[in-house]
Amino acid sequence: MNSSVAEVVSVFLLLAVLACAVIRPFGWPEAVVAVPAAAVVIATGAISLGHAREEAQRLGPVIGFLAAVLVLAQLCDDEGLFHACGVWMARSAAGRPHLLLVQVFAAASVITAVLSLDATIVLLTPVVFATAARLGARPKPHVYACTHLSNTASLLLPVSNLTNLLAFAASGLTFTRFAALMALPWLVAIACEYVVFRRFFATDLDAGAQAPPASGPREVPVFALVTVVCTLAGFVLTSTVGIDPAWAACAGAVVLAGRALVQRRTTPAAVVRAAAVPFLAFVLALGVVVRAVVDNGLATGLGHLVPGGTGLAALLGTAALAAVLANAINNLPAVLVLLPLTAPSGPGAVLAVLLGVNIGPNLTYAGSLATLLWRRIVHEHDSDVALGEFTRLGVLTVPAALVLSVLALWTSLTLIGG
Repeated sequence: MNSSVAEVVSVFLLLAVLACAVIRPFGWPEAVVAVPAAAVVIATGAISLGHAREEAQRLGPVIGFLAAVLVLAQLCDDEGLFHACGVWMARSAAGRPHLLLVQVFAAASVITAVLSLDATIVLLTPVVFATAARLGARPKPHVYACTHLSNTASLLLPVSNLTNLLAFAASGLTFTRFAALMALPWLVAIACEYVVFRRFFATDLDAGAQAPPASGPREVPVFALVTVVCTLAGFVLTSTVGIDPAWAACAGAVVLAGRALVQRRTTPAAVVRAAAVPFLAFVLALGVVVRAVVDNGLATGLGHLVPGGTGLAALLGTAALAAVLANAINNLPAVLVLLPLTAPSGPGAVLAVLLGVNIGPNLTYAGSLATLLWRRIVHEHDSDVALGEFTRLGVLTVPAALVLSVLALWTSLTLIGG
């Protein structure tokens, strides 16, 4: 197959895979189209078997890490960690929606950073709905915060987002250095989001609420908290000694799963379901299809657009390109495409890509799979998400957060060094 035909086939299949992921016809898992599409690009020669195997080997540790974190998050939910968080927010807010927004920002930022954006979308969003209902507060500001922070607040740690895991592997940084460089951009982006939210949802936040009814003290799931803290310490330790941090994530998941199985609060089948195997297959298949698109010409075309170097202007250009591409083809394919093009410029350029693909998706529904999943959860709670309102909020938050976070990254690189 010549390169022109191979590129057309690869692009068509990539669009089909993304469309299925967005629409999910008949409730099908994303892998239903992605896996056959990967098989087609290999069978037709759009990607060589060697390159497909190379891509699978590159994504293997990342997928293993993702599976462990998903299991860890689900088991934390089973232990009552997220429900306890909701009770704490309801009591502390005491009928004050402005304070509840602060608490949702804090909880969503920490949960996203430590347990990944999937935990914020799937596990925290329903808790936020229930907390707002308990207080009689308007849920919109707090629920919108979950989706925005699932993207924006996923900048801090390699474990916070699948895009981070990919960037971490390409950057050559240690776990602690990655976190040190991204700490200031993380804080700046979250602060920018909060300022915009306070003004954008001023009417909803001023509507008032009521104090929650008195109830007995909620037992804090200490074992789950300690396991999560130890897992985070394991990430730092394994990275320092040159061991893949996926082993620390796996250890944390095994500890919680073992306890839950012994106490018969879960089953092996439930643990496997928590790992989201169809989604893991989707990620692997998507990586192969994207590699086919890259191999057949996209890399050459984008190579002329990617700025060289890690100066402030270059970082801004790289982040802006990543944000545009994320909204055009989704952030996961965007990061797969851009990382090989920016990695030669060093960690600074890789992290600029990460800013673009993590903050940029707040502009449109299709920017990230997390936003699409959040939209389905909102509909399940009989709430509506207006496209115009979602886009207006994105227009106000994304450019400002992106520019300020890139400036913060440049400052971190200057002070700490890449």
